[in-house]
Formats: sequence, C-alpha cells, structure tokens
Amino acid sequence: MAAIAPNKAPAPLHGAPLALLTIAVAFATFMEVLDITIVNVSVPHIAGSLAVSPQEGTWAISSYSLASAIMQPLSGWIGRRFGEVRSFCISTVLFVAMSMFCGLAVSMPMLVVGRLLQGAGSGPMVALSLSLLLNNYPNEKKGLALALWAMTVVVAPIFGPILGGYLTDNYSWPWIFYINAPVGLLAALITWTLLRSRESATVKAPIDMIGLVLLILGVGCLQFMLDNGNDKDWFSSPMITTLGIIAVICLTFFVAWELTDEHPVVDLSLFRRRNFTIGVIAMALGMMAFFGINVVYPLWLQTVANYTASWAGYATAPVGILAFLMSPIIGRNIQRLELRAVVTFSFLVFAATSYWFSTFPLDTSFWQFVLPRFLMGLAIPCFFIPLNQVILSGLKPNEIASASGLSNFFRTIAASISTAVTVTMWQHRGEFHHATLAEHVNSASPATQQFLNGLSHAGNAKWPAIEGIVNREALTLAVNDVFLLYAGLFIVMIPIVWLARPPFGNVGPGAAH
Repeated sequence: MAAIAPNKAPAPLHGAPLALLTIAVAFATFMEVLDITIVNVSVPHIAGSLAVSPQEGTWAISSYSLASAIMQPLSGWIGRRFGEVRSFCISTVLFVAMSMFCGLAVSMPMLVVGRLLQGAGSGPMVALSLSLLLNNYPNEKKGLALALWAMTVVVAPIFGPILGGYLTDNYSWPWIFYINAPVGLLAALITWTLLRSRESATVKAPIDMIGLVLLILGVGCLQFMLDNGNDKDWFSSPMITTLGIIAVICLTFFVAWELTDEHPVVDLSLFRRRNFTIGVIAMALGMMAFFGINVVYPLWLQTVANYTASWAGYATAPVGILAFLMSPIIGRNIQRLELRAVVTFSFLVFAATSYWFSTFPLDTSFWQFVLPRFLMGLAIPCFFIPLNQVILSGLKPNEIASASGLSNFFRTIAASISTAVTVTMWQHRGEFHHATLAEHVNSASPATQQFLNGLSHAGNAKWPAIEGIVNREALTLAVNDVFLLYAGLFIVMIPIVWLARPPFGNVGPGAAH
C-alpha cells in the first residue's frame, strides 16, 4: 500500500480560525445527531401526508439508523483512504443533499431511499468531526475540544423532539429536513476553507470486500431486527428469528475475518488496548440505561399522563441545562481530575435520579418531573466526556477516527437495543400489573362498589372508566419498574469503570502512553 501526503502533523490552530472550526464542526455534529430524534414526533404527520400507516412511517427512522450504524465503524477506513478533511466535507454535503431529497419526497419509498443515503452520509461525520477537532487543537486544550464535541452529541437528541414538534406543528414536516441545508453547507465550507491545506495522510490499500459485505449484512440484519422486533412479537416471528440468526453468523465471521485480514475495513485491533475496551463497554452500557430512560419517559408522558408532544418535550428538556453549562468546565479541568471517580459520580447521580423517578405516581405534577430531570443533567458531562477521554487515551492521531467510529457504533447499537428492550419490558410489566390490579377490581369488592357509586354520572360507561384507570395505573407501575431497573444497572456498572488504568493523558499527539 502507498502512503500519500506528509506524515508530519501541522501546527495546532489558534484564535479565530480555531473558534470558527469549532463552531462549524459542532453545528455539523449537532445537526447529524439531531436528525436521529427530530423525525420521531413527526412520524404521524409524515405517514398521513404520504398515505401510509404509522407503522410504515417508522421506516423514516429505522432506515436512517440502519445506514448510519453500518457506516460508523467504517469511518476510520474512509478517513485513511480519502483523507479526513475531504471525507468529512463530502459526507456533510451528501447529508445536506439527501436532507433536501427527503423534504421533497412524495412517497414513502422515496423518503426511505433518501433517509438511507442521508444515514450513509451521516455515519462518518461524528467520528471524523472529533478527529478533526483533536488533531487541530493545542495539546493543553484537547480536553475542552472533547467537552464541546460531547456536549453537542449528548444535548442534540434531547432537543430533537422539541424542534421536530415545533416545525411540524407550525410549518410542515419537510422543514425538519430543510433546516439542515444552511447549517450543513456552511459547516462544510468553513471546514474546507480552514483545513484543506492540512489534510491527513492517505493510504491506498485494497478494499476488504468480504469484511465489508459481512459488516453490512450483520449490522443491517441486527438493526432491522431491533427496530421491528417489538411490533413482530420478537422471536415468535420467523422473520425476526431469521434476521437474528443471520446477524449472529455474519458478525461472528466478520470479527474473525477482520482480526486476520491484512487490510481490515474496521480496525478491531483497538480492542487489544485495555482502556479502549473498558471505555467502550462502560459507554455502551451507560448509553443503554440513559437512552432507555429517555425513550420510556416521554412515551409514558404522552400515552398515559396525557401530555402533548410539546409538553412532553418541555418536561424532558431540562436535562440539557446543566449538561450544557458543565461540559466546558469538565473539559478544561479534565487533566486534573480522577476520571474514574468522575464517571462513578455520574453513575451515582443517574442512579439516584432514576430511583427518584421510580417513586412518582400518575398524578405527579409537571414541576415535580422537572427537578430530577434538571439534576440528571449534572451526570451527563461527567459520564460522556471522561469516558471518551479514557477511550481515546494514548492513541495516535491516525487512530482517533477509527476509535471514535467504533465507539459511536457501539453507542448507536446500545441505543437501538435499549429502545427495543425498554419498550418491550414496559409493555410486559404493564400487562403484569394490569392483571394484578384487575384481581382486586370486581363487583363484590366494597372499594369497587364505593368507586362505582362515585361514577353515577358515567351511566353505562362505569366499567370502561375503571378499565382506563386500571390500565393507566398499570403502565405507571411498569414505568416505575423500568426506572428502578436502570437505577440498579447504573450502580452495577461502577466497578467496570475502575478496571481502566491511568494515565489517561491528552488524546492525539503528545498522548501519554
């Protein structure tokens, strides 16, 4: 294989160019991560506009996640093959073009194709954005760069549903895609202007077609299974079972092939590094618990507590306030902190606030929901920033894109698994609690008779009214069970973090080894 471009790293940027690069990359990252959740609240409108069922409308979500998940682990190879600056800018332009295509869609197949190609463009963007930041920041400010990047990745999904709901209600659903155009084009233009003369070294190597095909089949089947398993009643469906078997076989062979191939398309040798492996495991498990909470909480608010989409967003959003304020502080002081202790603190805060949520009854007020969500935001930067530092510690500049791509891939898959498991668990626990509560509701029960007498105005609708109350209480008890489970998971994860070994040092050039 032939290396092209000099190996000597350019001097770090300073002043206005560094600030401009940070803004451009941050906005591109924010836009990409935002698109994961911004479509969620618009699915009913999209389905109605394109004359399909709401279930078919969810393809607008799953097709994007599918393509993005496949492309994320390829980020390192793409950056090495074509140059990280060029790859980031092309990915951003492709993302923008496909966003416009999605907004212009007049049929569901057209929208799905657009979302697939949009996801393919978005996959390398997040990993390459981190690599571009770290490789152009001064050593003493790399922690701040990591904090700013982490802040956009974590806060964007929180504001996605709010922005999506606002645009859909006040304009129309295509605008959730059109808003990407000015942001993305400006980000690509600024990045290319500042960094085109600072392109990373490129390496021409044979394309690992076998590894690529195994990755696409394995991840594709896994993502499709996770997105549709709950609707198909999981492994009672022959289709879901088949997808699961194909995913296991392909991913098993993929790992074996990549570890032995001379030119692997995904650099799995990174897992030989202790801190990378521990960091990725802790990140994936932490995201599984955190994302599960963020899936079931607004869902319960809308379907059981009768919140509108906008008010569910308002009840969810306070978690971003402290995350936004604390991220730069954590980043600036990251070299002075015992990172394992900081992550432990974050897991304790997550566990405490999750347990707090598990005690809330159905009649909890809006402001009672806001306080624990606000305090939960304190844990986000203490979790995400130190773990990314652990994952990237001691890596060379040309390894950052691969490491970031792999960690983002496991974060994405963890979020998909969490969504599938959390919704299924909530439904099953709801059925269990419904059956338990229903045993105590019968015409012979004095409490039931007293309640029925109080519903004299309901006429023949008394029993349906009771059924509705029992169902809401059952689903509330079920959501409490989910919060309690994730509170326990956060506690169990704490020992894993302490398996990492310092020094964690600056990432990129000058990293400690």
